[in-house]
Order: sequence, then structure tokens, then C-alpha cells
Amino acid sequence: MPCARISGMLAPFQHSQARPMTLPRPLRLLLLGLLSSAIILAALVYSLTWHPTAREPATLVCAANAPVLQPGQALKVMTWNVQFLAGKRYVFWHDLAAGQDQRPTATDLAYNLDEVARVIRDEQPDLVLLQELHNGARASDYQNQLKLLQERLNDLYPCSAATFYWQAAFVPHPQIMGSVGMQLATLSRVRIARAERLQLPRVRSDLLSRQFQPQHALLTTYLPLANGQELVAINTQLADPNPTSDDGARQIAMSGSLLDQLESQRTPWLFAGDLNQLPPGPQYQQLTANQRQHFKAHSELTPLLARYPSIPTTEEASQPAWHTQYPNDPQLSAADRTVDYLLYSPRLVRLDARVRSNDTQRISDHLPLSARLLLPLD
Repeated sequence: MPCARISGMLAPFQHSQARPMTLPRPLRLLLLGLLSSAIILAALVYSLTWHPTAREPATLVCAANAPVLQPGQALKVMTWNVQFLAGKRYVFWHDLAAGQDQRPTATDLAYNLDEVARVIRDEQPDLVLLQELHNGARASDYQNQLKLLQERLNDLYPCSAATFYWQAAFVPHPQIMGSVGMQLATLSRVRIARAERLQLPRVRSDLLSRQFQPQHALLTTYLPLANGQELVAINTQLADPNPTSDDGARQIAMSGSLLDQLESQRTPWLFAGDLNQLPPGPQYQQLTANQRQHFKAHSELTPLLARYPSIPTTEEASQPAWHTQYPNDPQLSAADRTVDYLLYSPRLVRLDARVRSNDTQRISDHLPLSARLLLPLD
């Protein structure tokens, strides 16, 4: 086809390209304003929220003269969700749909701080794995609760590791409207060589809400043994139970993969905390209908508890003596479920264990679980 004819055919298109269609000026200004507002909002949300990486160092403090674990040593471990030192006088807005309380009083915070310190000092575990410690949260008067606890226990625990799993400068929730800060912390009487934070799978939600939600993690501490090996102690609180979500299952799967890796390397380990899941067995049916609605009928912990020894065992967990949570529900008069556990490598040997319930039921909505384990000789 001659070039002149091609040029003639393209002329209408060339003309339209030379004079593109333009939007009316008011509409352009509106769209530019909306775009600018969206960019400003995104920048504001980013600046107010926290963005941890998949793997990063945890805060570690350890005295140079802290003793080193010995092979074959008996190690006492305690795990306790201390409920940000709020105590049991409240039914918070996040406990029940009808909950009204938003924050504990300063008096209750001080009382429960002393009570937690009293129990730990009385038990004197070698490792204390704590969940739900506030740091910089409006709801607890911006306290650094780990620091306050260490001031009362510094003669016992020369080493500690901590990491956030919920942090934001401002959460625009009607019952919060301020800062949040929630930490995992591990206190140790023996040396911690290093500590790191491993990000667990995020809770599923819309993009905006996710920025302000907890980011559950594994606080992983590495404790050297005198024979050159090390014990890995993992502290966590998993996502709240949700019968319509796979959040817990995904977090348990990642945790299990880490334990499998450690076991394949013949590295002794323990894994403890508030796993927020019922044990397999009859406990689901034993809960009231109102409490049962938060959980799935089939425990998401089943695969993990089938692979590794746990405290309590599946059989023990059905007994009231091993219940570890006493929800802030006025219709309940005692702990009615097991959601706190201590799993450990088959290379360790269980010596004894218990849930301390006789003098702890008013301190937190969880009860402390402790155990003595015998470390391997090689």
C-alpha cells in the first residue's frame, strides 16, 4: 500500500492524539484532591503503626557473669499470661460483648504488679515466659511493665529478652483511642546468648484494619550449655480463637515447622505460652454454649500435640486441676479451660509440673503453669 494512502488513513488518529480529551477542571480538582487525601492518609497510617520484618533481633539484656546451663541439669520453667497486670475486677470491652471497662485503675496495676512478683519469687523458676506485658500503652498509664517487674526481681534474673507483638502510636478504635504496646518477655537465671523475634502469619483482615492489629510472634532465646550445645526456649501468644478463621492453624503450623527443624538438628527445645486453643478431647463440650462459640469443635493443636510431649498432656488437660484460663465473665466462678501449654523436645524428661491456682485466681485471667524438666546429658 503506498505510503501516501497509509498517511491518509492515520490522519484522523493523529489528529485525535494531538488533541486529547480533557476532563472538566472541577472534576480534575476533585480527583486530585481525593488522590492527595489518600496519599496523606496512607502516610499517616504508616507513621502511626509498626512494621516488623520476618526475622529480627529481640531486645536482650544479660549480665556477663550469668551462669551457664549444665547438661543433665533440672530446669524449672514457668509460663504466665499476666493480662497487662489488670487483675480480675473488670469485664473489659474485649472480654464480652457487654463489657464496659476500658482500663484498670492505677491501684489495681500496682497491686497486681506486686502479686506477680510475689508468685515468681516464691516459685523461683529458672525461666519465666510472660505474655501480655504492656509497654507504652494508654490503657495501663504508659507503663513499661517489664521494667517495673525487673526492678522487683533483679536479684533473681540477670538476663531477659523481650519483643513487641502489638504496637501502634494511635489506634482509632472507640475503646482505645490511643497508643498500644504489648510484649512477650523471658526472664532467665542463666545466660542467654542471643534472642530473636520471628513473625508469625498475620491475622486475616482488610488492609486498613491489619495495620492496627497485633502481629503475633515467637520470642526465641538461645541458652548455651557448658558442653557447647544450646537450649532453645520459645515464648509466644497465638491469635485469639476464631471458629471461622484459619489464623490459629497457620500460626501453629509455622511453630511446628520450627520445632521439627530443631528436633532434626538434635537441638533441645521448649515451646510455651498462651496458645489460645483448647486441647483435643471433651473440653469443648464441657464449656458453656456462650464460651464454646469462640472455638472450633476440633482442636487445631491436635497435630502438634500428637508429635511432641506437652504439659499438660491431652489426658491431663480434661481435668480441672490443669485448667489455665479464668475468663472475665461474671457467670464463671473458676478457670474452665486449658489454653496455656509447655511443649518440649523428647530429649528432655519431665520431672514434675502443676498449675498454681490456690492464690493466683484474682491476679490475671490466666493461671501460671510451671514444670521441671531434665536436660539431656549430650
